[in-house]
Amino acid sequence: MEDNRDKLVVIVAGYTEEMRDFINTNPGLKSRFNRYIDFQDYTPKEMMGIYELLCNKSDYIISLEAQVVLEEIFHRLYRTREKDFGNGRLVRNIFEKSIENQSCRIAAINPITKELLKTIEIDDISVI
Repeated sequence: MEDNRDKLVVIVAGYTEEMRDFINTNPGLKSRFNRYIDFQDYTPKEMMGIYELLCNKSDYIISLEAQVVLEEIFHRLYRTREKDFGNGRLVRNIFEKSIENQSCRIAAINPITKELLKTIEIDDISVI
């Protein structure tokens, strides 16, 4: 890292306490990693925004009923969060599970329509 410091950026990320322990495991790390950025947990509104962004990028829409359930889930997850709260990763996992559930739900439907393929319904929503 020292030999190429003008050409190299090393970023390490993780939970605050664990990262502090990591930096303190070797005296040389503390002087090399001397800039820290703390990120607050996403709010339920921000988590919903991330979910909607994932939907938009993948050309999905969320039914109003599914949206209400998702908002309730994100509020509950935020309210009961613990040290290992997953933030954006948690939202992405819920989104990916929604797509999996949606695929299973519509697999036996005939005829399949573009609207069916694009819409995430309340039955598709589950928490990992």
